[in-house]
Order: sequence, then structure tokens, then C-alpha cells
Amino acid sequence: MTDLTGAVWRKSTRSGGNGGECVEVAINLPGIVAIRDSKDPDGPVLTIDKDTWRGFTFAVKTVQFRTK
Repeated sequence: MTDLTGAVWRKSTRSGGNGGECVEVAINLPGIVAIRDSKDPDGPVLTIDKDTWRGFTFAVKTVQFRTK
């Protein structure tokens, strides 16, 4: 199990303050990025390596996930 004690969680600045359905990420951990549901902070956490996170965010920013 990954130690997430020092994780600094943040939400997107585009997330509303209305308690909506958001994810939080912690990018300050060595070698990994942790992702969790903001409504369930004590629930499961997905961890991925930083290169995978960079690829994902690049794809999102360049609209590779556009729906038709």
C-alpha cells in the first residue's frame, strides 16, 4: 500500500464550490500521482505514475477526449 500521509490534495480551479462531483489529485508524492473522489476522501485512491498523469492531462488539454 502506498503511503499517502504527506499528500497535498487539490481540486481543479474549474470545480464549483457547490460540493459537486469532483476528483482531487495529489501531485506532490515521489514518483506517483494520487487521485480520489472529493465526496469520499477516506475512500479508495487511484495511484498512477507521473508520466501517465502527464500524458492524460496533455490529452485532455489538447481535446483528444472530445465527445461527438
